[in-house]
Amino acid sequence: MKAIANIQEFQKVIDQDKPVLLDFYADWCGPCQALLPTVERLAEKYKEDFIVRKINVDKNPQLAQQFKVRSIPALFILKDKEIQEKLVGMQSEQALDKLIQAQLKVA
Repeated sequence: MKAIANIQEFQKVIDQDKPVLLDFYADWCGPCQALLPTVERLAEKYKEDFIVRKINVDKNPQLAQQFKVRSIPALFILKDKEIQEKLVGMQSEQALDKLIQAQLKVA
């Protein structure tokens, strides 16, 4: 799963036609590290239909601020540059899978 390093990369990602799942995390965050394998599995499963990227809040404070991230992990699903879903904290793979499938059905 790729990480977004700066605003320019973020802009390229959201300018695409596919829905996007953003995972805001930090290397020191235990729940973030625990969630990472789940997000990576979903990124692989939906790689044809969904863009999944992680954003380190320590390296990209401006993006974290833009999304008003107060707690991590924070997950955002965007479609057509609009936030469709926002989740904070640990999430189950089934719950995330269901949200992704719901966004794909709306497409």
